[in-house]
Amino acid sequence: MRALCWVAADELAVREVPDPELRNERDVIVRVRRSATSGVDLPLLAGRDPLLRAGDVLGTEFLGEVVETGPAVRRHRIGDRVVVGASVACGGCWYCRRGRHSCCDNGGADVASVDPDLVRSDAGCFGRPRAAGGFAGGHAEYVRVPYADVGAFRVPDAVGDDRALFAADAAPTGWLAAELGEVRSGDVVAVWGAGAVGQLTARAATLRGAARVLVVDRHADRLRMAERHAGAETLDYRSTDVAAELRERSGGRGPDVCVVAVGVPPTRSVADRLTGRDVDRPDAVREAVHACRKDGVVVVLGGAQGHVDAFALGAVTDKRLTLRGSRRPDLRDVPMLLHRMARDELRTEHLATHRLPLEDGPRGYALFADRADGCVRAVFTP
Repeated sequence: MRALCWVAADELAVREVPDPELRNERDVIVRVRRSATSGVDLPLLAGRDPLLRAGDVLGTEFLGEVVETGPAVRRHRIGDRVVVGASVACGGCWYCRRGRHSCCDNGGADVASVDPDLVRSDAGCFGRPRAAGGFAGGHAEYVRVPYADVGAFRVPDAVGDDRALFAADAAPTGWLAAELGEVRSGDVVAVWGAGAVGQLTARAATLRGAARVLVVDRHADRLRMAERHAGAETLDYRSTDVAAELRERSGGRGPDVCVVAVGVPPTRSVADRLTGRDVDRPDAVREAVHACRKDGVVVVLGGAQGHVDAFALGAVTDKRLTLRGSRRPDLRDVPMLLHRMARDELRTEHLATHRLPLEDGPRGYALFADRADGCVRAVFTP
């Protein structure tokens, strides 16, 4: 079959790879109908993950049709249209029983014995390096889905592919951000980043009753999307004193909840260059910590790859902030989000700004990485 593979830093190629096969009785094979680019792929494209190997198949977010099932699969039949959650979780471990699928003890495969700083403690994931507990991704014609009764979800007939696709990862991540932030009726919520996850975080906050939701970014087209589809107020940080404006719009206190939904651009200090250590410098995180009201909540989504330098820890303790983070969402919210999509409460198809055949995967990722031509997400059809 054809699949979009990582070859080397900043190099992708569509290659012929072996067809997936059932390996366990709880597996299904899915014929992919749609797959989407994701911000979590960008560090992989750049070669920042030392466990990535040439030929690894990318693609965290995908939707398709069940074509084969293992004998222990109960919830799915051949022909079902399903969206597959990004996390691979067993459904039975201590974390899964508490709805924390992204922390599953058994979802990862082939975890390497490497530097402890590099070993992932979260669940397995599609489109991640196998040595880091990942599985072949969705930018392919077919995908093996382990623990299918836990991580694959039948799509309601009323929900189209382009809408349901984002129930795999982006929409659950946005909902999780609002949940981790404990967004309540009447809250003021600020979101840094107007990409897919930022917009869906803003929409989730609105659905949970936030009185005001503000989205901070510099891309006018994305800010317009956030206004139109998430009902958010927007701030262009190039022309606005963000901290002052957030205070003004929150009664002088600062937002109740601040969510950082941007990729963290890597820069290196002098000490980092001398030691040869990669360190993320999260400017948006620092801004969110300083902007948040006392006793508020700051949520950081994905982005950071490792160590953080010059973090405003004193502000966290002085202001009694709660700081929470997550690399990926859990699976428990996917059915609820699909129902909201079916009721037209949650619309996501506008995020699929570019639709391309799988053969154009390298070009789609170039558009996505550069945010060229108004690209929010490129969606591929095998």
